[in-house]
Amino acid sequence: MIKRFKWSCICLLLLSGGVANAQVFPDNEARRAILDLRADVKRITEDSKKSFDKVQAEKQASDLELKKANDVIARLQQSVRDSQLEASRLQQEIDKLNRIQNQAVLQLKSDNEALKQQIAELRGEREQLSRDISVVQRNQKDLTTGIEDRIFKIDQRFSKIEPVMVQIDGLEFQSDQAEKKDYELALSTFKRGEYSGAVNAFAGFLRKYPNSGFRQSALFWVASAKFVKGDYVDTTNQLRAFLNMNEAHNRYPEAMLTLANAQIELKLSPDAKKTLEDLIRDYPSSEAAKVATERLAKLKLP
Repeated sequence: MIKRFKWSCICLLLLSGGVANAQVFPDNEARRAILDLRADVKRITEDSKKSFDKVQAEKQASDLELKKANDVIARLQQSVRDSQLEASRLQQEIDKLNRIQNQAVLQLKSDNEALKQQIAELRGEREQLSRDISVVQRNQKDLTTGIEDRIFKIDQRFSKIEPVMVQIDGLEFQSDQAEKKDYELALSTFKRGEYSGAVNAFAGFLRKYPNSGFRQSALFWVASAKFVKGDYVDTTNQLRAFLNMNEAHNRYPEAMLTLANAQIELKLSPDAKKTLEDLIRDYPSSEAAKVATERLAKLKLP
């Protein structure tokens, strides 16, 4: 563009010089032509300058864009280098963790083998200990059996001659050991739910020890066993015998309640009503009295 501008100016100068020398035009026309040429040269010069400035501006913008692009590329290249460094560092960490894991697995295997060995040794020791314990238990059993036999024989010798003090159901009295043992055996039969056996055991006890301090308690339990078996007539007879004895007996309210229940089963509602009313009156704070109140309400008698 600049080179073309220079050639234009040279051509114009040559033309203006040639025209002046040839004197083709009059002075006014020549002067006007020169002015026109000068105006054209000025316009061409300004247009050229504008074009040059535009080109320069475009070049500067292009250079700026190129610089920005280079900056972006530089940042991307730096990011790539940083990523590569981070990836390398992470790979090193992974390698380190793998080494640690491998070492841990090896150590775990070693510990596991050692633990298996210890378990095997402990099992052997336990088996030996079990055998030793079995031997000791057999010896102890033999020794205990011998001691128990001796104690039993001694108890048998002294049971008939040495009475013991007994406290049962609010009563206190002396009893022979054999008598006490027979009562406890009969009671254990009742507690196991063997009611027929309990009836026989307590009946035999009452025949064997007619004046025993356990007599009132034995009457209560044999009556209770007969009630469970459904022998309501015998139940009432046994309980009346019980109630004619010591009123301080702890089972007294319970015996009255059982008697009332037997009377209800025998359709003796008036008798049952009186028994329940006596129970509530004489033992108002007892659990049996609370149950008696409920039973009395269900009788619906005047």
